[in-house]
Amino acid sequence: MAFDSISYKNIYNIDKTNKVSRVLLILLAALIGCLFLPWTQNIRTKGNVTTLRQEQRAQGVTTIIPGRIVKWYIKEGDIVHAGDTIAQLTEVKEDYLDPALLARTGEQLTAKEQSITYYQEKTTAQQNQIANLQSSLEIKTTQLKNKIQQQRVKIKSDSANLIAAKNDYQIANKQYARQKDLYDQGLVSLTQLEQRNQALQSFQARMIANENNLTNSRQELLITNLELGGAQQEYMEKMNKAQSEIMQSMTQIASGQGDVSKLKNQYSNYKNRAQLYFIIAPQDGQIVQAKKSGIGEIIKDGETIAEIVPTEMDYAVELFIEPLDIPLVNIGQSIRFVFDGFPAIVFSGWPSASYGTFGGEIVAIENTVAPNGKYRILVKENKKDKPWPKQLRLGAGAQAIALLKDVPVWYELWRNINGFPPDFYQSKNDDSKKKSK
Repeated sequence: MAFDSISYKNIYNIDKTNKVSRVLLILLAALIGCLFLPWTQNIRTKGNVTTLRQEQRAQGVTTIIPGRIVKWYIKEGDIVHAGDTIAQLTEVKEDYLDPALLARTGEQLTAKEQSITYYQEKTTAQQNQIANLQSSLEIKTTQLKNKIQQQRVKIKSDSANLIAAKNDYQIANKQYARQKDLYDQGLVSLTQLEQRNQALQSFQARMIANENNLTNSRQELLITNLELGGAQQEYMEKMNKAQSEIMQSMTQIASGQGDVSKLKNQYSNYKNRAQLYFIIAPQDGQIVQAKKSGIGEIIKDGETIAEIVPTEMDYAVELFIEPLDIPLVNIGQSIRFVFDGFPAIVFSGWPSASYGTFGGEIVAIENTVAPNGKYRILVKENKKDKPWPKQLRLGAGAQAIALLKDVPVWYELWRNINGFPPDFYQSKNDDSKKKSK
């Protein structure tokens, strides 16, 4: 019987305390306590390393003019500085094959400028000719005006002489008439009558001569007036002709100046084109992905011959966010990164407990959707956080965690079970902007 009681006690443990319930209670209490731990809501996405500024990204080294490669000064992987020569080209267009093209264009420019100088001198000479003609016209006009004045005085004198002659003729005519009456009465001789008749004829001849002199003086005055008008007309025609030649010369000067400007432009283009035979590096960087190889290859204008990656750059990460999540991110929001090639242990809900993550800050959110149907955002390094690795390279992958609102674990479980979106919050920067407005 004693043996049976011992076996019964060993099998059923009737008098022993059960520890399983205590462990289960402790685990249940711990689980309930974990439900009240803080959990950081987040959005996870992927992206690539890029640069914050456009001029710091990889860019193509292009040629402005077409040509044939005659020499390479670098090879892929070389580090170049701004202004270093990458390759040398030679001309392929027939319009620029003349080796003395620049010199000949300069000669044409000099000849055209000399032609303009000659036309300017011709214009000056014609202006001097007009001045001389004006001076000669003034002298000629003065002479003829003096002659006209003299002729008018002569007309007055001839008029006075004619009046005197007419008076003498009238007196002589009366004397002859009285003498004839006396002769008819027999009081005077025939000789005396003939003497009076002779005197009358003399006064009549003098009167006619004075009339002719007056007529000639008036005719001379008319001729002098016509000569004055003719001289003025002649000199005006000469001056108009000289003025017309001046206008023609000025037209040639204006045309020549246009040709000079065109030749100067052409000369400058040729000179600048000669400098474009050497393709130079636009900035400091590394030469990668040479598009052309060998010597003698023909390249077109605007064609890329290689790419250059700047050595100095401000790294950033481009991310692509789903349209559903785009209202949950804003400028100034914190982002955590895990870069490819750098080991990390991530607890998305407890970012402070994660290891190997790096901080960032959103600086730009594009308003247009990308070809992949998502919205692109740019994130720069957070200077207050751990610095990003110096070994980063453009194009390296990055996994991003956008940190949202801190909530209890039970709330996050409840939200996920019901399919609710994460809670939205605004950064302090946005709050301060609204207050300032």
